[in-house]
Amino acid sequence: MLEVFWTFLRLGSSSFGGPVAHLAYFRRALVEQRGWIDEAGYARIVAFCSVLPGPTSSQTGMLLGLIRAGPAGALAAWLGFTAPSALLMAILGIALGDAGADPPAWFGGLLDGLFAAAAAVVAQAVLGLAGALCTDRPTRTIALGAAIAALALRPLPGLQWVPILLGAAAGAAFLHADAPPAQPLPLRVPRAVAVPAAVVFVALVGLTFLPATPILALLATLVRAGALVFGGGHVVLPLLQTMVTQGLISTRLFFAGYGAAQAMPGPLFTIASFLGAANGSPLHGPLGALVATVTIFLPSYALLFALAPIWNRLAHLPRAGGALRGVNASVVGLLGAILYDPVLTSLGNGPLRIGIALAAFGLVAVWRVAPWIIVPAAALVGAILRA
Repeated sequence: MLEVFWTFLRLGSSSFGGPVAHLAYFRRALVEQRGWIDEAGYARIVAFCSVLPGPTSSQTGMLLGLIRAGPAGALAAWLGFTAPSALLMAILGIALGDAGADPPAWFGGLLDGLFAAAAAVVAQAVLGLAGALCTDRPTRTIALGAAIAALALRPLPGLQWVPILLGAAAGAAFLHADAPPAQPLPLRVPRAVAVPAAVVFVALVGLTFLPATPILALLATLVRAGALVFGGGHVVLPLLQTMVTQGLISTRLFFAGYGAAQAMPGPLFTIASFLGAANGSPLHGPLGALVATVTIFLPSYALLFALAPIWNRLAHLPRAGGALRGVNASVVGLLGAILYDPVLTSLGNGPLRIGIALAAFGLVAVWRVAPWIIVPAAALVGAILRA
């Protein structure tokens, strides 16, 4: 268990670049160098995690920890991989959340820089995902429909999952993609674990239907994000953005946290650590960061262990492959809607934000500079220009 923890702590401290890059780091460290699992087994684990909602790289890490050291190894893998960025994001959230109503001018410039960098990263993510996931007329149609639905549902917080559900239904009905190969996972999850995991998942989803006090609204938003995110960490953005419409956090502070998350190693889901610390509900600060971090990860992990025993029965179904293509297309539409409103609309006509956003987009999209370099640089430029 300690071997798993320290291995994933090193990975969580150095794995920049998002889920795809994380999986490459895992393969090099755990398949090639340490030999925890062979290539075929690793590929099957990645395929399984890729079709589930949640953070693919973190889920893959948990299953690798499970194989290496049992249930304690799964927990150790998650803790090691998540802790570095979660701790940094929580500290940042506490600092920004406690800045007060009248922060110095440079602080406003820092937030402008983070916001502009976030706009550039979201724009690049939309273009990249559209090129990879919307490759024909049906998938582009689903993406466009999801964007329209997301914008129409903007006045109704908590319904951003509807376009995902509609995209899955459309994909199952009209897209005939090849399903993932039905191959057994190189691990066994007993029924005694799978059934309680399913109960936990259902209980967490039930939390989203309770009356929306500020704390419950915060927790429900995090549960929806953890349970419904397909297509990578960027897709968590539209599901968490309802915190703004619920009055739990300002748009400016929300996107400042999202921008800062791009500069961190490890999972992008640790933006929840920032939001838990900086939100305006009674549950904030260090305790809010801890609760938010656990809450956003828990639904996808419960689903991971609940569905592992029946993976082989579902993976070969053609409709499952079509539904997955529909979900992937719909998340492109969701991100497109967020790019328009509130990202681009909130840039307004401020020359500082627009200039930094255009420069950041050019660096990330044309020159391929890593976001973890661009985001701190944009924040520094904003702070200097407004000082």
